[in-house]
Amino acid sequence: MAINLKNKVVLITGASSGFGEDAARIFAKEGCKVVLAARRLDRLQSLAADIQSAGGEALAIPADVNELAEIELMVQTTLDLYGHIDILFNNAGFGSVDWFENLDPARDIETMIRVNLIGTMLVTRATIPHMLERGSGHIINMSSVAGLIAAPLISNYSASKYGVRAFTDSLRREVSPFGIKVSGIYPGPAATEFGTHIKNTRSRQTVKRIKYPHLTSEYVALRVVNVAKRPVRSLVIPWWFRVITGFDMLFPVVVDWILYTFSKKNHKLD
Repeated sequence: MAINLKNKVVLITGASSGFGEDAARIFAKEGCKVVLAARRLDRLQSLAADIQSAGGEALAIPADVNELAEIELMVQTTLDLYGHIDILFNNAGFGSVDWFENLDPARDIETMIRVNLIGTMLVTRATIPHMLERGSGHIINMSSVAGLIAAPLISNYSASKYGVRAFTDSLRREVSPFGIKVSGIYPGPAATEFGTHIKNTRSRQTVKRIKYPHLTSEYVALRVVNVAKRPVRSLVIPWWFRVITGFDMLFPVVVDWILYTFSKKNHKLD
């Protein structure tokens, strides 16, 4: 039986665009009280106003998941207002597409790991004591198919998402005996603002020449809300990416050869 989300308090990081923004709108339509967190306050306020004008309840809190003090203030503000957090959607993150030697050490390696992985862990760490105290809650972590299969040109992004996957699985096994659900979301390529922030290098143009269907942000967000209604340990979307990741597990030498050929042909300095 599906869980009724009406009046559930949902905290969403990375809520100013993409999956986070669309999930916020859908959660609000389900009757949830949505707390919107991201760095861009103007975007959050605009989203909150849209939700409120449609009859929903939304609160905008500017927060950088790279800053522990801001994370703690975000969580405490939510608790002060609502008293609890029913669902945490860890969605904040960014990526890069380039050969590893071209990555900027500060932004593309250190900051990406801090935002995508450590930020997810710190937000969860600030939230979970209150869920444990109540004996209920649901943590939904946005990973990626890059956290299931590692490919050239996304080495550090993939490392961060593999980390999110490991954290999600470990945490679920740790807290599920105490009434807390933990789910991992693994979407394939999607058409979101996420891609517009990736440098337009030759490497990215190489990837863009590979034709494959892209998910819409709205579709992924709808599936996230469905996971909140019907919790599962993991969700890979679209379904056929399970075939690809399964092939990688069963025949890694073949996948190595395919990607070796790709890298050999396309590895050029930008």
